[in-house]
Amino acid sequence: MIEPADIKEDILRAVPRLRAFAISLTGNIDQADDLVQEAIVRGLSHLDKFTPGTNMQAWLFTILRNQFHTAYRKRRREVEDPDGTYAARLATAPAQNGHLDLEDLRVALLRLPIEQRETVLLVAGGISYEEAAQICGVAIGTIKSRINRARTSLAELLGIVDAEDIGADRVMKAAVSAK
Repeated sequence: MIEPADIKEDILRAVPRLRAFAISLTGNIDQADDLVQEAIVRGLSHLDKFTPGTNMQAWLFTILRNQFHTAYRKRRREVEDPDGTYAARLATAPAQNGHLDLEDLRVALLRLPIEQRETVLLVAGGISYEEAAQICGVAIGTIKSRINRARTSLAELLGIVDAEDIGADRVMKAAVSAK
């Protein structure tokens, strides 16, 4: 078992070297100090993973280096927006409408005759008209006819008149594009 006094001494001896290493990585004293502090906190919270008899300083250096690379990868994905202008321009439609639209489509599909429903589901699932004709045991013209009738029925059941009726309504599209 590692004695608490030994741990404290090992950590305190490592701080100046950790700080120098952190400054060389970040180029910023404040960020370096934060990085050293984070490495020490993580080291102390995971002390049970430290192997007694090994080099505490090397272990803390590894934690610091890993923490630096994790923060670096995170910063690369972030967009700097100190005054919030970029964020203010972002807008998205609420996600729940998609779930409601999908439920409406499910209900409308169930109202189609079974031959039309199975044909639409086959073709929508990536099956070609030719393969659908083979699967259903009918001519390709019958498949095309069923698809056409199913599309017309679905549009009627869902209240779709033109392409503008699919997705967000005009008010939502205007609100999102105004941003």
